[in-house]
Amino acid sequence: MNISRTLGILAGAFLGFNAGAEPIPADARVGGFAIGCQAYSFNRFSLFEAIEKTEMTGSKVIEFAVGQKLSREEPTKWDHNASDATIARVKEKLAKHGIRAVNYGVVVIPADEAKARVIFEFARKMGLYALTTESTDSLDTIEKMVREFDIRCGFHQHARKPNNPEYRVWDPNYIRDLVKDRDIRIGACADIGHWQTSGIKPIDGLKILSGRLVSLHVKDRPALGSGQHDCIFGTGTGDIGGVLSELRRQRFEGNLAIEYEYNWDNSVPDIAQCVGFVRGWSAGQAGGK
Repeated sequence: MNISRTLGILAGAFLGFNAGAEPIPADARVGGFAIGCQAYSFNRFSLFEAIEKTEMTGSKVIEFAVGQKLSREEPTKWDHNASDATIARVKEKLAKHGIRAVNYGVVVIPADEAKARVIFEFARKMGLYALTTESTDSLDTIEKMVREFDIRCGFHQHARKPNNPEYRVWDPNYIRDLVKDRDIRIGACADIGHWQTSGIKPIDGLKILSGRLVSLHVKDRPALGSGQHDCIFGTGTGDIGGVLSELRRQRFEGNLAIEYEYNWDNSVPDIAQCVGFVRGWSAGQAGGK
């Protein structure tokens, strides 16, 4: 381990996992959690429509997806190559609906520093809390960028691929070991729905990654294993209440992105109930003290 990396880790440990990174403010939280939508939940719609639907769910934050059409009338793709004029329009749309952009992904981050810097510059312009990627081969570049831009980065975890043993990011143990000696702003985007597909109980995965959680893609499922669709929080076996309790124990400050991959054309009512579950769970915890 080199000296600069060691100093970065020690500084993060001393100051806390939020060291240097702009925290997500209280007014962008529901029940103390920065709960909102992954725009991919609305991938049959435009980004502007996704922002509108996010507001309708009672959410306060959004995590951008990559390549979503900008508006119903405009085929322009929304990504990190957006012009300053387009970025200004998106910011205006977010402000109109009271939604805060906090994350972006899953985006490929190249090892080439100049190309990676384009993505981090975009994140800085948008005031994002973090980026989500699976580009583990670019870890050295990512570490340099998170220090330069003071923006976090979480490695996303799709489900296990039995026919591709080289795909390892599904395993929270792998991500834990990958980032343990790296800057404290690098960690995991825990997709607890994909964990359930892989046979991992969400709470078990969260405990493995304790202290290294940057963000979550939150899903509930009827059962562990493949072939299960997303369901409203509290109606499945993902123990979302237990997940929230574990996140509180870890003093998690990142965003919870509801990535609801069911009822694609009319998911707002389901997602609103998921947000309501978080609000109600939090109120119940406060009332029980």
